[in-house]
Amino acid sequence: MSRSDDADGGTGASEADVIVIGAGPAGEVVAGRCAEAGLSVTVIERERVGGECSYWGCIPSKTLLRPGEVLAAARAVPGAAPAVGGIDAAAAFARRDEMVGGYSDAGQLPWLRERGVVVRRGAGRLVGERRVAVRAPDGAEEVLTAARAVVLATGTRATVPPVPGLAGADPWDNRSATGARAVPARLAVLGGGAVGAELAQAFRRLGSAEVTIIEGGPRLLAHEEPFAGDEVRAAFEAEGITVHTGRRAVAVHREAPAAGTPAGSGTPAGSGELAGPGAPRGAVVVTLDGGSGGSGVGGPERVVADEILVAVGRTPATGELGLPAVGLPEGGFVEVDDRMRATGVAGDWLYAVGDVNGRALLTHMGKYQARVAADAITGRLDPAGRAAADRADPGAVPRVTFTDPQVSAVGRTEAAARAAGLDVRVVTVPTASVAGSSVRGTEAVGTSQIVVDTARRVLVGATFVGHDTQEMVHAAAIAIVGAVPLEDLWHAVPSFPTVSEVWLRLLEAYGL
Repeated sequence: MSRSDDADGGTGASEADVIVIGAGPAGEVVAGRCAEAGLSVTVIERERVGGECSYWGCIPSKTLLRPGEVLAAARAVPGAAPAVGGIDAAAAFARRDEMVGGYSDAGQLPWLRERGVVVRRGAGRLVGERRVAVRAPDGAEEVLTAARAVVLATGTRATVPPVPGLAGADPWDNRSATGARAVPARLAVLGGGAVGAELAQAFRRLGSAEVTIIEGGPRLLAHEEPFAGDEVRAAFEAEGITVHTGRRAVAVHREAPAAGTPAGSGTPAGSGELAGPGAPRGAVVVTLDGGSGGSGVGGPERVVADEILVAVGRTPATGELGLPAVGLPEGGFVEVDDRMRATGVAGDWLYAVGDVNGRALLTHMGKYQARVAADAITGRLDPAGRAAADRADPGAVPRVTFTDPQVSAVGRTEAAARAAGLDVRVVTVPTASVAGSSVRGTEAVGTSQIVVDTARRVLVGATFVGHDTQEMVHAAAIAIVGAVPLEDLWHAVPSFPTVSEVWLRLLEAYGL
C-alpha cells in the first residue's frame, strides 16, 4: 500500500489496511501501533492532530491550574511565604499558548509521519462496510476503503443542557474556558465534576473575584468517594469559591451591555484567529430552582456573573459519523466488546476507542484502549501471551482531579464495590498523618482510603485526597491489576519521609 505523506490534505492512497477517523490521543496511538506492525494506515482529522486533550482539555487546563497551585504551596511553607507575590494571568495565558503549540498541530505531525501514517484533512463518515467518505475543507469528497479495519476515535463534545436561555447566552464550554484571553471578574460554573471544579479553581486563582459553582447533585465530584467532594468543597469555600449543591439552573439570560462596559474576553485562543478583547458583553443572570437539599435550601434565587461555564458532561461526537450506514444508531456512544470491536456490526472490522465508546472518558484510558484495538487488529498477543483485551475497565481505571487538594483514585469506590456484589472492608487514614505531608507545609489536608475485597484480601479501590497525591495512584493501580495480597503489600516498604508512607498507615489500620 502507498504510504505517501498526505499531512497537508492532498490526494493520497484510496485504500489502506487501517483507516482511523479522529487523530486525538487515542486515534494517534492506534494508528502508530498499527503502522509499527507493518500495516498501511490513513488517519482522517477534521480539526487538529492531537485532539481535544492537547488543545482544549488536559494540557491547557492543567497549565492554567499550575501557577495558582505553586503559589498556594509556597504560601504554606514558613520561610517561603514572605517571598510569594501575586499571579500574572497574562503570563499564564502565554504559557498556555506555548503548551498547546500556538494552537497549531505542526509539532504533532512528525510522530505520525515517522511511522508512515497518512493524514487526511477533513471529516470522515462511514458509507458502508470498510468504506469511509472524506469531505475535505474545500468540499471535495472521496471514498476510501480499509482492507482490514476502520477505527472510530472521534471523542466527545461538551453537553449543553436544555436550560431555557442558556444556548442564547453564549456560554463557555471547556474550549472557551481553556482558551480564554482574559479573566472574568465573575464566573458561574454549571456542574461540579472534574472539569467544573478544576476550572473554577483555576480562574479563582488567576484573579476572578467571584466564582460560583452550581451543582445539581448533593456534592462535588459525584463519581468519587463522598469524602473527596466534601474535602474539595471545604478547600474551595476557604479560598472564596461559592458552592451551591442540590441546586439547578432553570433559566439563563445575558443582559445587554451597559454603557461604558469594558470589552469582553474576545475570541478564545484556538477558536480561530487569535484575537484581542472583543465587543462588550453584558452580565449573565442564572435563575436557580428551590433546591433538593444540602446548601440548596434557602440559598439565592439567582447568580449574576460575567461569564458562565457549562461543565455538566460530554456528548459523543457521532452525530455525523454515518453510523446508520453500518446498522448502528446515530448520535450515541459506540458500544464495544473487550477487544474494542463495535457490537452489532458483523465481520469484526469496525472498532471504537477513547471517549467515543463511553467506557471511560479519560485520555489515558483512550490510549490504553487504542493499544488493545491495535493489537486485536494486528493479531499481537498481550505480554502474558493472551489475545488482546481490555482488562482495566471498569475495575482498575485510574483518575485524578487536579484541584487543590487533588483527588487521585483508582478502581471502585466503596459504593461501586458493594453494588458489584463484593464483600469489602474500608480503611481510611488522614493523608496528613505521615511526616512526608507535614514537611511539605503547614496546610496538609485530606483523607486516604483503601477498599479491600475481604474474600481475596486484595485491593479493589483506593482514593487519596491531599496535595500532590497524583503520584500515589499508580502504586494502587499496580496493586489492583496485579491482585497483590495485602500480606505482600506489607513488604513494599515506603521511603521516609514521603507521602507514600500513608500506605503503611493504611495497612496498619487494616490490622497487619
